[in-house]
Amino acid sequence: MAKQLDYHTIREIFTRFHAAEPEPKGELEHVNAYTLVVAVALSAQATDAGVNRATRALFKVADTPEKMLELGEERLIEHIKTIGLYRNKARNVMKLSRILVEEFGGEVPNSRAALQSLPGVGRKTANVVLNMWWRYPAQAVDTHIFRVGNRTGIAPGKDVDAVERAIEDNVPADFALHAHHWLILHGRYHCKARKPACPTCIIRDLCQYEDKTQ
Repeated sequence: MAKQLDYHTIREIFTRFHAAEPEPKGELEHVNAYTLVVAVALSAQATDAGVNRATRALFKVADTPEKMLELGEERLIEHIKTIGLYRNKARNVMKLSRILVEEFGGEVPNSRAALQSLPGVGRKTANVVLNMWWRYPAQAVDTHIFRVGNRTGIAPGKDVDAVERAIEDNVPADFALHAHHWLILHGRYHCKARKPACPTCIIRDLCQYEDKTQ
């Protein structure tokens, strides 16, 4: 685990991320808050690209919890059976859809606690929805962010909760909204797990990772 970088170094890192991609976007396709919740719930232990392939047709016929309940679990499974753990995920989607209809008037709540009360929605999923739909500076720490945070020294921590707190504590407020997208994209396309692309990395000179590739 790298040492925590100082404020000025972190500000320079995010200044460079911003210059390279001023408005980073999440890669899960969705049309409203409900389809975003479903897409994020389906993305656990799956790739965004794989989820998008499965949900393009699904969201054309079921883009609200009411329509999802009408579709039914078996027809939902037909749409998502290419995604890992699809049976368990289908059950959770049906359960959360029923709760949204019965307890929230069919609307997706905008509080973390309420979101986490839904089946299949953990803290990371809740943070993604809060960030992407309501533009709240929530930090959803996935494997990419955990790796980048610890390698670089931007947000070192022994677990995802510690990395989340480190991002909240150390990333300048004016970069907080997009911080998790910049870090995810950096981890997905540059700071890869097996062979990071250090020679072309825009923060190579600021990163504390000792085993940089040549």
